[in-house]
Amino acid sequence: MAPHTEFARTGAAPASALLEREFKVTSEHAHLACVAAASTSRGILRVIGYRNALTCAIVAGVALGLGVAGARAPGARALGVRTTGVSLGRALDGLVRMADGPPGAIVVVQRGGQRTVYSAGVRRLGSTQPVDVSDRMRLASTAKAFSAAVTLSLVSAGKLSLGDTIAKLLPWLPAAWGKVTLGEALHHTSGLPDFSASPAFIEYLKAHLHATPSPRFLLRFVAQDPLEFRPGSRYRYSNTDNFIAALMAEAATHRTYTGLLASQVYKPLGLRHTTLPRGAALPAPYLHGYQPDPPGPPEDVSTLISASYAWASGGLVSTPGDLNSFIRGYAGARLFSRAVQRQQLRFVPGNSEPIGPGVNGAGLGIFRYRTRCGTMYGHTGNTSGYTQFMAATLNGQRSVTASVSGQITNKSTGAGLAAFRRLRQIETDAVCAALAR
Repeated sequence: MAPHTEFARTGAAPASALLEREFKVTSEHAHLACVAAASTSRGILRVIGYRNALTCAIVAGVALGLGVAGARAPGARALGVRTTGVSLGRALDGLVRMADGPPGAIVVVQRGGQRTVYSAGVRRLGSTQPVDVSDRMRLASTAKAFSAAVTLSLVSAGKLSLGDTIAKLLPWLPAAWGKVTLGEALHHTSGLPDFSASPAFIEYLKAHLHATPSPRFLLRFVAQDPLEFRPGSRYRYSNTDNFIAALMAEAATHRTYTGLLASQVYKPLGLRHTTLPRGAALPAPYLHGYQPDPPGPPEDVSTLISASYAWASGGLVSTPGDLNSFIRGYAGARLFSRAVQRQQLRFVPGNSEPIGPGVNGAGLGIFRYRTRCGTMYGHTGNTSGYTQFMAATLNGQRSVTASVSGQITNKSTGAGLAAFRRLRQIETDAVCAALAR
């Protein structure tokens, strides 16, 4: 299919010397049984039964993501595509044809006002509908960047401080957690125990897939647990961190997190198709998410589990178009000051879940991806049925998103791991396409 390019009116904000220099120079812990079950091998299906194996796979997806037949030719839609673009489209088509590859995939690359969309596969198995930039999908752990966007916007407005503590804003939480700061939570250096790795949480989730528990209720699963290490002393990715950040934002403003998302993120960036649902339903049209179920076809798990379990760590629903708009505004510091962004860009060794392209570094609610073609900033995510990647330059002018309808990560095995390696190469190629001169 011939490439199709969209040209948008954009007001390019002047980049500082630091941003120009950066562009030119560098231009989850699930329960072991469920991690094992996430492979959904035939042996596991025989031992624990289909439903339990699939449920364990979903649970593992929540913990890690909080981070084909009928496939069509790549729908790279762009005018004047370079060789890189052609190769990217072919690679995406190859991904959906792999064993354990996702049924559908879509990549958005934007350079200034020119947005190029590549798609392969189908929106839903059994249909001929292509994946579209307006399809809803679960954002998985890329939603963590949204909670960071909310809190950093409040820091910029003087309503929060990165030094604010749990003891100050959330005194109802365990006293042992009291010294943890907002900055440490955003940096994943808090030492807070991950509620989604709790065996009790996993058992509750398996029995109540469509429940809509509150964040406070979910944190009770680890309320008796001490910190896992001294705050600020090391990096460890945790879904609890972003729950804490969002709850701090609520406490500081006396507003709901949903309302803060609308005022601090959706409205400023013009996101009209992004929501934080409570239940398991998805608004149509949506990209169906699948879980491998050998020896049969993949199982549609799009609406199997309530979004409330992931909340500020992975519960958002959006579209590839909105996700692209978000990362351009987020990395481009349109939601908070450059002074706050300088604090955000304090990197320590650490990768997002799943690991992103190139060499990863962890900042406050953002990751740095140093690739062979240059550096971009963003986040990844994975949950049952979906894997996400988004990144942009610090001036917000070059961006890329990659979304697939299957959970494939560096922790996958066999054919799933091969699919992840292909996906990571596609992410790198997309970064190169975005940064190309």
